[in-house]
Amino acid sequence: MRTKLFFFVIMSIALTGYAQQDAQYTQYMYNAININPAYAGSRGALSVFGLYRTQWVGLDGAPETSSFSINTPINNSNLGIGLSLVNDKIGPTNENNISADLSYSIQTSPDFKLSFGIKGTANLFNLDVNKLNPEDQGDPQFQDLRNKFSPNIGAGVYWHSDKAYIGLSVPNFIETNRYDDNDVAIYKDKINYYLMAGYVFDLDKLQYIKFKPAVL
Repeated sequence: MRTKLFFFVIMSIALTGYAQQDAQYTQYMYNAININPAYAGSRGALSVFGLYRTQWVGLDGAPETSSFSINTPINNSNLGIGLSLVNDKIGPTNENNISADLSYSIQTSPDFKLSFGIKGTANLFNLDVNKLNPEDQGDPQFQDLRNKFSPNIGAGVYWHSDKAYIGLSVPNFIETNRYDDNDVAIYKDKINYYLMAGYVFDLDKLQYIKFKPAVL
């Protein structure tokens, strides 16, 4: 295994709001393992990523996301492993995810590899009833949302080279409903499919300047 170390730290403050889960994917080009387990070890070296993001600064209960991930190939094998930690806070809710990833790669040509990955996730969801409206604090359905644990599984494929990549994944196969009725939806984790692709263009002859468009 090459002894290069990739380390990314992203800190951002957004003035406009998006859905809470979007924060995990804003910098997906550097942290693709969050959405595709087949990415684990694909860079050929130990990769470390950190992100902190907050929105609507100064407002009580504003969305806040922290994430950390690490992945690496395993020496003398076609396997890669990864670990991800994500914390999401918004309003009265606090959600923690820890995910473990395993990938297996096949050389399909001199330049390209095809990787298959699986993901296991443990989710801990907590609702602070003290931050709810007074009339809702005694609702027994809300009381059940304190430190609620739920597991999930995911999978993905990733075809890649040093210049290009394309991947398809489903991070969560199990649909989770924390609380949902006709009037209130506290949290719903639906099954989503993610298709991502990108290409690296060299903008100078010495290949110091690169342009990397990507889509998700």
